[in-house]
This record gives sequence, C-alpha cells and structure tokens, in this order.
Amino acid sequence: MRYKIILSYDGSGFCGWQMQSEAKTVQECLQVALSTLLKEEIAVTGAGRTDSKVNAISYVAHFDTRVQDLDAAGFGYKINAILPHGIKVHDIIPADPEFHSRFDARMREYKYFIHRKKDPFMEKYSLLYTFPIDVEAMNRAAVHLLGTHDFSCFEKVGSDNKTSICTVSMACWDSYSPDHVRMMGYPAEEGDYLVFTIRADRFLRNMVRAVVGSLLEVGRGRHDEDWFAGLTGGGTRDDAGESVPGHALFLTRVEY
Repeated sequence: MRYKIILSYDGSGFCGWQMQSEAKTVQECLQVALSTLLKEEIAVTGAGRTDSKVNAISYVAHFDTRVQDLDAAGFGYKINAILPHGIKVHDIIPADPEFHSRFDARMREYKYFIHRKKDPFMEKYSLLYTFPIDVEAMNRAAVHLLGTHDFSCFEKVGSDNKTSICTVSMACWDSYSPDHVRMMGYPAEEGDYLVFTIRADRFLRNMVRAVVGSLLEVGRGRHDEDWFAGLTGGGTRDDAGESVPGHALFLTRVEY
C-alpha cells in the first residue's frame, strides 16, 4: 500500500533532506520512525532534495508498506511523538500505487527571507543583509529567470542530474511585515524585511541560493541587469554570484 505523507521541518538541525553517511537528515529520521512503528523496513521518497539547514513547509513524500488500513490520525500522533522536535507530520493519506512525490510534482515554490537591520527575532530564519540595495533593479533582473532555460550557472558543481533545464513561472522580491512587527509593535520601517519567491517545475542543487546571491549582487550595484541576463545564456557557476546561507530558505509549496 502506498501512502502520501505531508510534513514540515526546521532544517537547522539537519544536513538536508537526503540520507548521508554519518550525518543527520530528515529522510533518515522519517524512515527510522516509520520503520519502528510499522515493524518493517520503510524507504521514503521525497518531493526533492533540500540543502543543509534549509526548511520546508507542507513537504510531500511517499512510502510503501504492507499495512493496508493505516489509521492516519492515530498513526500521525504516534510518529510525531518519536520524531525529533524539528519535524512535524501533518497528514498521512492513501495514495495511488503509481503516485510519485518527486516525478509527479508539477510546481515547487521556494521563499528566501532577508532583513535589512539587526533584529533578534529574525536571525534564525532570515539573512541579515545591511548593504544598500535597489529592489527594483533586482526585480527587473529576476524577470530574466522566467521561462525555460539552462540554469547550470546556478547549480552546485558536481551535481549528478541528467539535465539543467528548468522552467520558472514566478520570480520576484516583495516587502513584507513579520508577525512581531505587525502584531506586537516591534519598531521597523517599510522595506526592512524582504522575501524572494520563486516557482518552477524543478530546481537544481543550490539553485535558489545561487539565484538570490546573484540578484543581491545586482541590488548592490556590483553587476547590472545585462550581466544577470547573460548568466542563463551560457554562464558557468563561476560567473554567478555566491550562494547565500541556507537557514533563510523555505520550500513552501509542492503542486501535483
């Protein structure tokens, strides 16, 4: 029997989603918990790999088991009781035997958060970036991400994927107001908090972090829009900007 599992995780305590030798990962913790409760060896397949420290909300995975009538509510309570605090299972749903959490996904969405001034309540999930930046210039550059391109310039060197072609349907920066500002009156100004949202049919290893780092280079005036546009026209990883840290990145949606 195949089941779809919906979960969220705080990536700060894990070396990413995918299992690694001698490293704590989300996939490993989930497999151990499922195997313990179901009393059989369980392999879990996820919607995609997330890098070390990267977070996820409503992440989708699937697994197969001999159990045919899994009590989702009761089982969900049990598995959350033994999983680490950084992982929360929201739902377990019977799935079509052919359902595949990775290959059936049509769209994935990531968000990257930055704050412009020191804020003790943002350090864990947002990047402090105090350099003056031109958000309009970054958004003009981000338009060049839209469509189908070879994104190898933003891909981690040594990746083993068969193709670097992705189709991006959305890429933009927005100002937002976090809860402690909006609800509790923390002193802040418009533009102190920014979020970058990007949607695509698939993502390469390190891609979003490299994209954000490159757009920030444009925002600082170190490169112009034409430079950014040229990256997807044949640029290499050395041509693009540095990757930003993973702690401020969230996988926020997976659509099928």
